[in-house]
Parts: sequence; structure tokens; C-alpha cells
Amino acid sequence: MNMRRSVVLKVPVVAAAVLLVSACADKPGGPIPYNVALPPPDQPKLLTLEQNYRIAPLDTLTVNVFRQKDLSGEYEVDLTGKISMPLIGAIDAAELTTAQLDERLTQALGARYFVNPDVAVGVKASTRRSVTVDGSVKQSGSFPVNSALTLLQAVALSGGPSEDANLRRVAVFRTVGGQRQAAAFDLQAIRRGQAQDPSVFPGDIIVVDGSSVKATQKKILSNLPILSIFRPF
Repeated sequence: MNMRRSVVLKVPVVAAAVLLVSACADKPGGPIPYNVALPPPDQPKLLTLEQNYRIAPLDTLTVNVFRQKDLSGEYEVDLTGKISMPLIGAIDAAELTTAQLDERLTQALGARYFVNPDVAVGVKASTRRSVTVDGSVKQSGSFPVNSALTLLQAVALSGGPSEDANLRRVAVFRTVGGQRQAAAFDLQAIRRGQAQDPSVFPGDIIVVDGSSVKATQKKILSNLPILSIFRPF
């Protein structure tokens, strides 16, 4: 104990402060309940993607506004279920069909900016048949789920956590009964066999906390009102 203390005293003040901040950050916390047994997700409906598909968070959409190149392009649905477009800002998109979102965008653009705007919405990439891993991982993205999968295995698909990841704060987001729910897990404890490795399902979104987590993800991970939506089971 004395030897360790003498070594620490030789560390420069700035370096010691950095180590202290890092140690404080690498811990569980936040409003999402830990080690909650989330129920299985809603079963996907056997409907055609073009007509009845319900848009999901992190889907990639194509929006074409006739003769408006600045508005047309690809848009990713964020974790809150919104897309952000020039002029009209954030628009709710999750759980809408492409036809419903088309109508919503048409109304928003027509209300102030255009007369009878011609809008077409499509789905370029869907996350409902895959698991999405984001945050402080080596390669974020959506990965197909072809068999039973656990949280630890899903994170491994992304190449594993990055060096700045907080293994003790990993969130799983899932849609159950048409509502978004979430639970937090301590990946470090799972690796050590101190906690159960939960199952994950197609459509799940996994966010590994850390310094590289985007602002929207950090908002979801730390925003207190989330407790009014995501309830433990």
C-alpha cells in the first residue's frame, strides 16, 4: 500500500487529474434500469415492405422532393425516431409507413414553403431484421441476425468495444407492444460471469457508452424523462 502511494505521488498533477476523470467515467449509472429482463420484441408482421413497413429508428430513408435537390437525399432516422430536414427541422418518422411519412412531409413543406409539393419517401436500409450496435465500439453498424444471439455476441459483431468505451454502461433499446423500452447492462460483469448475458433480437439497438457516443445517444442515455417511457419488467 505504501509503495503504491509513493508511485502515485510521482505522477504529474495533470496526469493524475486525467486518471481521476477516467476512473469516475467508467462506472454504471444513468436512469435506465440495469439487468432488467426485457420481454421479447414485437413479432415482425409478414407484410410487404413497400406498402406496410413501419419505419424504425436508425433506418435509412430516401426522400425525394420534386425539383428541390437541396431537400432530396438520404436521411437516417435517429434513436428518438425523428429525421431532420432543411426548412422543416425534426419530423417524427418511427412507426409510420412510408405513405404516412410522405403525407406528413408534404403537409409540413406545403404549410409554409411550397404549393402542392411532390414528395416521395422510400426505405433504403431497414434495421428490423438486424441488430444495431452503436456508440463506443470499433465498427458501429447493423448486423443480420440469423440465429440466437446474446448481448456479448452482438457487441463482438461490431469488433468489440473501443478503448474509450464504458463497459459498465451498455443500453439495449427494444420495441415491445408498440412502445420503446430499454434496459442497461454491465458488460464487464457479464464478461466475468458475474451477470447473465441477455438475449438480443432483430430490431434491438445496442449503445455502448463512452466518450465517443454521439450527442443524441448521450441525451437518450442520460435524459431523466426516459423513465416515463421505459419501465422495468
